[in-house]
This record gives sequence, structure tokens and C-alpha cells, in this order.
Amino acid sequence: MLYNLLLPFSDHLHILNLIRYLTFRSGAACLTSLLISFLLGPRVIRMLRSLQKQGQPIRLDGPERHLVEKKGTPTMGGVLILSALTISTLLWTDLANPYVWAALVVTLGYGALGFADDFLKVTKRNTRGLSGRLKLVGQAGIGLLASIWIMVHIGGPLGSGISVPDFKNVLIPLGIFFPLFGMLVMMGASNAVNLTDGLDGLAMVPTIIVAGVFAFIAYLVGNRIFAGYLELPFVQGSGELAVFCSALIGAGLGFLWYNAPPAAVFMGDTGSLALGGAVATVAVATKHEIVLAIVGGLFVVETLSVIIQVFWFKRTGRRVFLMAPLHHHFEKKGWAEPTIVIRFWIVSMILALVGLATLKIR
Repeated sequence: MLYNLLLPFSDHLHILNLIRYLTFRSGAACLTSLLISFLLGPRVIRMLRSLQKQGQPIRLDGPERHLVEKKGTPTMGGVLILSALTISTLLWTDLANPYVWAALVVTLGYGALGFADDFLKVTKRNTRGLSGRLKLVGQAGIGLLASIWIMVHIGGPLGSGISVPDFKNVLIPLGIFFPLFGMLVMMGASNAVNLTDGLDGLAMVPTIIVAGVFAFIAYLVGNRIFAGYLELPFVQGSGELAVFCSALIGAGLGFLWYNAPPAAVFMGDTGSLALGGAVATVAVATKHEIVLAIVGGLFVVETLSVIIQVFWFKRTGRRVFLMAPLHHHFEKKGWAEPTIVIRFWIVSMILALVGLATLKIR
């Protein structure tokens, strides 16, 4: 909004030239969403506590200490993340940019599904919430529409192809099937972050790390000179997603202030489903879907642990892990929560560096 309002006056007032620079608007978006989180956080938490007298329902088959330590903590804190992210994005991005709207629609759409899920859990006092089938159908519909929108606006072979990291000018053509691929990327990332969100700060910091990597990727891919030098696919206008990712980082840091152990609020599915969809949409728009699987490898491993556990248990009646997702396995082994969380953060940082290395290796 500010970009669109102030840009016409930048030729007359030199200080307004700052609005032209993605780096300035990215920094401003991060600080804005962080400030909004700090301002709204206490009010949102008080409201959630008043509405949720008993807090988030805790799984009875989960780690025993959760029944004591996490009992009464309100959920649906994702509304704080989404509020800060949306306001900051609308303030600092070019509202004529199609990729920004794709990211916002997926983020808010998935967030709405998560909100419905959390609401049912809280009101019915169980851990089931929205039916899995209905949730998947909603995610698929939103993801499919967003992928078609992105493909049409990128256009040409690049719009319907998959870029392969570490190989020059290698593009896997999917044609009309690309929207299905993009939809699966968005659904997969959304549910992967959701599965990882089981300990205080466990999902938020890796998401911030992934958003930071993709803010950098969006900036490079949206710049013809940098993209040409690094031999990356150039997607005109995708640099604006760096502002979106920066707003997400600020909103995430603001939420983490209240989610740091012991958490005053949980993000719930409202936050986790939305965050996964947000970074996945950026990955699809910047043609770095495979890099997302590397940078977000922690989420991939957490998801695989659930798939392996379910498959093996149905086949043999035995469990591979003491409990899935993987972070609960380590809890059952006696690891302290801060130990698990910090070590998973370190793994996420290492994977981010590996993902960034693919930008130069050609």
C-alpha cells in the first residue's frame, strides 16, 4: 500500500526513493510485523485465555509430562502471526504483484482451515478437530488455484516446468500437470510444518530460517542481473516475495517471544498450516521447489517418521519409533525438551546452508 501510494511522489521527494528498494521494504516489513506482534500479543493471549478456559486439549497417548506442563495453555496463537504478517505485507509490498496475492491467499486460506480445526478441538474438547478429508480437500483446492495463478503469470516453459538445482538450464516440463505438482508442494509443506509443531519453538524457528533463505532466493530470482550471473531461472516480479518473507520472519520472531519455553500460547493449526503453505507458495513462485525440500529437510524428516511409523505398524504390528513424529521419539528416550528443540534448530541451520550452496553450484 505504501509502495503504491508513495512511489508517484518519489521523483519530487528524494527520501521517498527508498520505497523503490526491496532491501529497504524488506527490512521495514520485518520490523513492522515484529512491532505489531509485540503490540497485539498480550491482548491476543488474554483473549484466547478467556475464551479457552482449559487451553488446548492434550493428547492422552503423548509424552506424560505434556499433561502437566502444557495443560491450560491456549492455542490458536496463529491469529497473531497471520495478523502481523498480513498487515505488514499489505503495507510494504507492491499490491499489483500477482505472486504476493498468491502467497497471501494460500497463507490465509490454510490459516482459515487451521482456525476451524483448532476451534473444533477447543469447543469439543478433543484432539480430532476438522476431519482429515475435509482439511485435505480445502488445502488441495486452494493450492491448485494458487498454482494455476502462478503458472499463468510466469508463462512460457518456465511457468509449467520444474527447475533442477545444480544443473544449468535444466527444466523438467510438466505442462498442464504443473498445478497438480504445485498443489502437492503446498499441501506437503503445510502438513509437514503442522506435524513438526509439537514442542515450544520447534516449528517456528526452522520456519523463520526457511523464510530467510527464500527471502534471499526471491531477491536473486527476481533480479535479472543476479539471476543471470548465478544461472538461476529469472521470474520477473518474484523479488517482491522477499518483502513477504521478511514480514513472515518478523511475525515469527514476535510470536516466538510468547512461544518461548514455557509457552504462553501455542500457534495451533491456525499457524502451522498457514506457515507451511506460505513458504511453499514462495518456493513454487521462485521455481525452487526442490530446494525447499532441502532447506526444509527437518520438516521432511518429521513427516517421513510418521509415514514410516504408520506403514510399518500396519504391516507388522510393531513400531519403528517409540512415538512419531520424530521429536516425540526423543522425548520418550528421555531427552529434555530444550535439548531436542535446539538440536533440531541446528539441523535446520545446516540444511539451510546446504540449500544456499545449490545457488552457486552449477
